[in-house]
Amino acid sequence: MKTRRIYASPNLAAAQAALAAARDTGIERDALSLIARSDIEMDAVPDDLREAHTDMVPAALRGAAGGGAVGLVAGLIAVAVPPLGITLAGAGLMAAVGALVGSWSSALVGATVPDPVRRQFEDAIEAGQILLVVDADEEALARAEQAVIRAGARPLPYEAATAIS
Repeated sequence: MKTRRIYASPNLAAAQAALAAARDTGIERDALSLIARSDIEMDAVPDDLREAHTDMVPAALRGAAGGGAVGLVAGLIAVAVPPLGITLAGAGLMAAVGALVGSWSSALVGATVPDPVRRQFEDAIEAGQILLVVDADEEALARAEQAVIRAGARPLPYEAATAIS
């Protein structure tokens, strides 16, 4: 089970040193990401280290579930009204269409919503700090914590420090 920890660095050099320190303790590169102000990210942060910027995928999944449920209920109500001539297959089709429309519309809205880390630390990011995000199991995080702090990053309290997939 992975846990997320967030560290703040005052500049890019300190963030890169903290990232290297985490890597030296055995944290895999794909478990590390950097979050910075957009002008800093565009110029200095490699694409593979950038954290996801939006809530698009989770929003699409929630929309598919909600839209599918609404479509299914509407389809079952239509089946119950005999003059409409809707069959159970038609109700299933309405559920599928509802899921597609819900997914699409929620993804559009979710694309405009920043990810949870950006939302929580918006002020620090706008002030020019660079965040190091480490997603690893507790044992690996315990090994990396002191090395990252020695490299110049400071830990930040993260509300969603629960297990992530």
